[in-house]
Amino acid sequence: MSPVRRCSRTACGRPAVATLTYVYADSTAVLGPLATYAEPHCYDLCAEHSERLTAPRGWEVVRLSDPSAPTRPSGDDLEALANAVREAARPHERAAEARGGGPHAADPMEVARRGHLRVLRSPDS
Repeated sequence: MSPVRRCSRTACGRPAVATLTYVYADSTAVLGPLATYAEPHCYDLCAEHSERLTAPRGWEVVRLSDPSAPTRPSGDDLEALANAVREAARPHERAAEARGGGPHAADPMEVARRGHLRVLRSPDS
């Protein structure tokens, strides 16, 4: 017998990555990370089948997140990145004045600064 658990779906031999459990009293299907042990009333699913999972009409699907899975950037992360790019695109003089110095207060190669990040002028220009 293979040590890798396989998807419970008929004719699917892919490795299981999630476990599906039905809570009949609450009309809920719970899909979470692969359980430590195979249980007789739980179903192990591969990535494809776990993504396509639907529940019977009137039932709710609860998807528990895997804490080890990579997280997607939040709206705040994307907004902070956009603000950093906008500030980096500002002209050198306005960036130096915003820091409290005159147009020549910073390194002549530095165009803009955001925290520890610096945008430098090309040596050709």
